[in-house]
Amino acid sequence: MKRLTAIAAVCLLASAGAHAADPNLGRNLAATCANCHGTNGKAVPGGGMDSLAGESKAKLLQKLADFKSGDKPASIMHQITKGYTDEQLSLIADYYAAQK
Repeated sequence: MKRLTAIAAVCLLASAGAHAADPNLGRNLAATCANCHGTNGKAVPGGGMDSLAGESKAKLLQKLADFKSGDKPASIMHQITKGYTDEQLSLIADYYAAQK
């Protein structure tokens, strides 16, 4: 049992290290947003979705937090945001803030 616990701990640490080392993780996580918010966060004009590209990280994180907590009503965003950790949401916000 102790050996199994040790192996599980090593796997978790290796997984966490892989996430930290992946320079494209924010982009990869943000790819799921493209269906509604457009490629690289550039929504189709007149399509009814907010463009995310170039928004400040603070503004994006606030919106995401509001969706996650339920403070901002949504049809689907409240469900989507609950599927991400705060660290992952921060990476997504970093990615979109860097887009032009």
